[in-house]
Amino acid sequence: MVDRNLLRELDVQDVDGEEFDLDFLLQDGPSVVAGSIVLGKVVEVVGDQVVVDVRYKSEGLVSLHEWDEEETPPKPGDEVEVLLEGMDDETGEVVLSRKKAHRMRAWERVVSKHREGDVVTGKVTRKIKGGLLVDIGINAFLPASQVDIRRPPDIADYLDREVRCVILSIDEDRRNIVVSRRSLIETERVALREQLLADIAVGQVRTGTVKNLADFGAFVDLGGIDGLLHITDMGWERLKHPGERLRVEEKIEVMILNVDKERGKIALGLKQLTANPWEQVAEKYAVGARVTGEVVNVMSYGAFVKLESGIEGLVHISEMSWTRRINHPSEVVQAGEQVEVVVLGINQQKREISLGMKQTQADPWDQVVEKYPPGTMVEGTVRNLTNYGAFVEVEEGIDGLLHVSDMSWTRKIGHPNEVLEKGQTVSCQVLSVDLERKRIALGLKQLRQDPWETDIPDRYTAGDIVTGKATKLTNFGVFVELEPGLEGLLHISELADHKIDSPEEVVNVGDDIEVRVLRVDRGERKIGLSRRKAQDSPADREEGEASSAPPAATREEPANLKGGLGAGGPLFRLGGDSEPAEAPSEAEAEVESPSTDEVETP
Repeated sequence: MVDRNLLRELDVQDVDGEEFDLDFLLQDGPSVVAGSIVLGKVVEVVGDQVVVDVRYKSEGLVSLHEWDEEETPPKPGDEVEVLLEGMDDETGEVVLSRKKAHRMRAWERVVSKHREGDVVTGKVTRKIKGGLLVDIGINAFLPASQVDIRRPPDIADYLDREVRCVILSIDEDRRNIVVSRRSLIETERVALREQLLADIAVGQVRTGTVKNLADFGAFVDLGGIDGLLHITDMGWERLKHPGERLRVEEKIEVMILNVDKERGKIALGLKQLTANPWEQVAEKYAVGARVTGEVVNVMSYGAFVKLESGIEGLVHISEMSWTRRINHPSEVVQAGEQVEVVVLGINQQKREISLGMKQTQADPWDQVVEKYPPGTMVEGTVRNLTNYGAFVEVEEGIDGLLHVSDMSWTRKIGHPNEVLEKGQTVSCQVLSVDLERKRIALGLKQLRQDPWETDIPDRYTAGDIVTGKATKLTNFGVFVELEPGLEGLLHISELADHKIDSPEEVVNVGDDIEVRVLRVDRGERKIGLSRRKAQDSPADREEGEASSAPPAATREEPANLKGGLGAGGPLFRLGGDSEPAEAPSEAEAEVESPSTDEVETP
């Protein structure tokens, strides 16, 4: 009987565009039917056709392409096993196939020798949709998910490789075999895993195979179980990615650092197989030594320099230049650059080395004392303004502080921007140089003579009647501008003949006021004024000059008023080394600008 299912299967899998009559039966020889394998004899080779006699009423043809290139070409008289497919109705020739006969015999051999669960070995011949074909005598299907425990990035890497697999299923009806390499590996690994966990111990050195790389480390197959080799345990040097040190499928020796048998986890180390370079770092890199290294990383706060494999030091941004104002280390160094550095300090416990680049050059501050002794006239650029003064660059990287108190002899300056602006060129006098703290104090008012030492005491004497303008009201009095840059203090007790609670009762800011000079104190740079005495008659003024102190009940001196109140009344100092004296109150308290010794260069 004709095996119709077999012929259909063979037609789908192996015949390209050929058709045969499934209903054809051989008339001669009751045992010879379509779909059977017969032994024929080569009669002749005509072109690319081989004429084969199968002892039927007509001879059959077999394509010469059904013989592989490495096979000996057929010749008359050779016996050949072929599949009898049917009869060509038009030509009357028997349709034969040598290749299909070979495949049927291969299928029979494989099925007769193997069952599901058997282990087979074959060569990967082709990549198809969903997996690979493995030649185990016939082509078996190896799904992509069954190629390995972890699915490889490209299964085509297995082409032409010999692989061992386990047979998952045999479908005789569809003549299909499915195999799995993964199942075989997992089964074998279970036995190896149990044996490995029983034998493994911390401190052992074992050989493994790198199976996978991740950002945090590498998984190494120790033979039945994977261990984790963390990136920090790959080498004493800094690594950005494990791929810088390892390759997949590479065999390496590792040390067992930790074993968790319950969870089946193993921690591995690679750097532990070599000596720790930090153990000798103090001897090799003494403080003060000059060394050369490679910049390996640049951060916002500094640059890391590799002195040798596993030994890195940090050059802080503040240690890169004596004079340059560096916003980011990349302005000075780049990764991969060779630099000369000086060892500043070593913390072996924390494995830290402090390095300096500027220390390889002379410190320009060492020459500042000689170049800029006190009294030297300098010209510089205003680099920065603060509420207490201006920083003036006298040369590249060398700044001096022009304190607000040294900008004018007479003018009360609330902020340096009233006098200077950033980027302005200004001439100053060097007042002092503090080499230890790397500071230069500058003065602007020192460029001209102090008017308090010359004409102010001569132009303003006790008893003079002058007119000024109210510039500021406080709870203890009024500041009166006598001339541009020169003010005096009109105490609240000197505003009116009667006692008042607030200066606003008598005067407003901007009002012109006629006042009498009570006292001029050259040492304290203060002028005390009185509006009450300016309104007295000449006789009263003469009497007031004899006794100008007001009754204790009407004159209460603020506790922290600088210079106090003398017989001539309250005083006000303009310029000098401190701010105007003001009595503290709930609404307002005296705030002094810091001196040059109390500020840091920004």
